[in-house]
Amino acid sequence: MWLTNLKIVLPHRVMERGAVNIEEGQIAEIVEGDMRGRGLSAVGLTLVPGAIDLHGDMLERDIEPRPNAFFPVEVALYELDKRLASTGITTAFAAVAFAWHQNDLRTQEKATEIIRTIQRQREQLMVDFRVHARFEINNPETAGILQALLEDKAVDLVSLMDHTPGQGQYADVSRYIDFMEKWLDIPRELLENGAKERMKARIQADAETSRDWHVANEVCRLAREYHIPIASHDDDKPAKIDLMSGMGVSISEFPVTSAAIHYAREQGMHIIMGAPNAYRGVSNSGNLSALKAIKEGLVDILATDYYPASMLQVAFKLAHDGVLPLNESMKLVSENPAAAVGLRDRGRIAVGLKADLVLVEEAGAYPRIRAVLRDGHPIYWDAHMARLSQLTLQVDR
Repeated sequence: MWLTNLKIVLPHRVMERGAVNIEEGQIAEIVEGDMRGRGLSAVGLTLVPGAIDLHGDMLERDIEPRPNAFFPVEVALYELDKRLASTGITTAFAAVAFAWHQNDLRTQEKATEIIRTIQRQREQLMVDFRVHARFEINNPETAGILQALLEDKAVDLVSLMDHTPGQGQYADVSRYIDFMEKWLDIPRELLENGAKERMKARIQADAETSRDWHVANEVCRLAREYHIPIASHDDDKPAKIDLMSGMGVSISEFPVTSAAIHYAREQGMHIIMGAPNAYRGVSNSGNLSALKAIKEGLVDILATDYYPASMLQVAFKLAHDGVLPLNESMKLVSENPAAAVGLRDRGRIAVGLKADLVLVEEAGAYPRIRAVLRDGHPIYWDAHMARLSQLTLQVDR
């Protein structure tokens, strides 16, 4: 199948007019110039690689859209699959948390159910769903859970988290309480008392020099054994970067301070920031601005975090605002995430790679996704594309 007369965003430049031939799910040929009368003519559209999201929290939120209002995992997964496809995401790492809040959703049993459901339904989904398993370092049962999941090849990315108030993402305890009160609908007094208890326990653990790092070490050892990439979450100090790097961590997710992100860059880590943060120019938690970090050349990867549409929207916005050329801004959501987790078969428009492609209409301030292909097959195709297809059939006759 030929897609012709497009603007094509290649890794090193933007081809203003060209064509791509797709055969057996791969990009077979890229040709510069007009190719009138051949294939599907998509004049006015821009072809970019499918977005690769390494950290999306949406599935858990779709399972429990309101506190204690649960929907079946399968229903949430199918609906999220459609939503991601329509936003140009062709590979999605669903972030699944183990034992953060100990509520009905983020329990070890529920997290395992979510992962098993993804594993069981993968072949039926439009988007290539993978699992990003998020483990709290203070959960003593983490290693055992991870062992079983890794043996079944059910986990594709592991991250280490510490959501104890008073450090990391929640260094400002009042911000932590404000967020949890709104998000989880928990009485403020309970949150304040819980935060005090967790902070007290953390101080005691630090004083005893245990800090449960034996759990983190075992998690990292297992991930390395199974060749699974490892990320750290909400890094706030160079000392933490050193600790994580020593355990084999290669990705720093959402660093929260300037000191941490600069040091992570010096250590050669891949750095992930939130696409919503970059689009809005400000962190929802009051931490480091992703846009500022991008301008300083400190960010490799953008992730949906909580808003899928932000991925391709921010790539085009960065180009529109003159922050980066489009071929460079697209790397933040395609080529670079693929490289960080070893997916060498996708992330770029290049001969021999998977035909995971997105056709975008750039007219106006907000680009519109018109079609999305995965392995060369349409998984999203709107009315505009249907009209183009009809015109092509009429020309062929």
